[in-house]
Amino acid sequence: MESPFIYNKYVTGKNFIGRKNDINILGNLMAAGENISIYEPPRSGKTSAIQQAFFNMRIQGRRFAIAEVNLTATRSIGQLLLQLGDACISAFASTPGEFSDIAGRLLQGTHLVFDQQNYAETDEVLSLTWDVDDEDIRAVMRLPYRLASENGTQLFVIMDEFQNVDLTENGDKVCKILEGIMKEMREAGKPLASFLLCGSQVNAMKEIFEHRRFFYRQVEHFALGPVEDKEIIEHIVKGFLASGKVIDRDLLQGACRLFNGHLWYINHFISICDSLSKGYIMEPVLLDSLSMILAIHEPRFAATMFDLTTYQVSLLRAVVDGHTKFSTAEVIGRYGLNSSANVRRLKDALCKKEILTFDEKDEPHILDPLFEYWVKKYYFKIKG
Repeated sequence: MESPFIYNKYVTGKNFIGRKNDINILGNLMAAGENISIYEPPRSGKTSAIQQAFFNMRIQGRRFAIAEVNLTATRSIGQLLLQLGDACISAFASTPGEFSDIAGRLLQGTHLVFDQQNYAETDEVLSLTWDVDDEDIRAVMRLPYRLASENGTQLFVIMDEFQNVDLTENGDKVCKILEGIMKEMREAGKPLASFLLCGSQVNAMKEIFEHRRFFYRQVEHFALGPVEDKEIIEHIVKGFLASGKVIDRDLLQGACRLFNGHLWYINHFISICDSLSKGYIMEPVLLDSLSMILAIHEPRFAATMFDLTTYQVSLLRAVVDGHTKFSTAEVIGRYGLNSSANVRRLKDALCKKEILTFDEKDEPHILDPLFEYWVKKYYFKIKG
């Protein structure tokens, strides 16, 4: 029997918890053909939210196609174009003949072609015959719109880990060209294709969309709201009841606070509880489960701290202690931060390492709730 506490893949339908209003907003944006950006910490529910929106659209009888591109390992513009082109063509074609026809018609005059031998060896639809140029980028960025128009079908292009565009040789160029294509297509009429630009490195995505202001007025930012504790608790109680187990709701309230409503961590934690228990689940089981999940993630957390300078550790301690204004003489002196100029550099460094992010009030937030718990209790050994 499949566990109700799923953390190894995205969830939809009965396994999707809360965020009903979020999904309605996201679905409306998608149905309207809006380009959307989503940037949230890793495993915070981005993919599940998108797939749940698709799930609802299918139930409503909407017809659409999906092209998914994961940029996790992408380090060049050529790789990006090949991945994007492959995904878009594969959304509407499935045979070598169809691949060859689309590439020949819609990518004519570019350095991207369908190579039968390469496809047989690698399953890659497109190949590069030379170094990419600006026209290659424009042609591939237009490809989703042309394919969607030809087929009369709405196409959603999901570009996951989009912040990695900045790891290519010229991320600014890619963003500028894509931004221009979006504007061009919008001005020509309501396009059938739209992009969902997603990223788990929050600050890197903010750099693209908020600081350098790419895609201004071309992309709608969608932020995931929190899932209410009562919905999480109800999900866990029902899951345990299905296997004849009972747990105190007050204990679960504490777990929700510790993990700050982070469903991936909570499902992982509760699945460990499930494996350790029979019948009534008592507090010792939760404590053992917490110890186990910390043991799993502690090497990653320790590596994060090993990578910090002494000054960066000091600023993180100031954040953990609840300070929000780091350039005051009191905070600089107490934590040995040296100067206000150094504080700015430290804030930037901790943001680039995706440990902290700062809100519109310039107040810090630790991005990973379990790391925050570990660093307080086990690294800084703060009691309480």
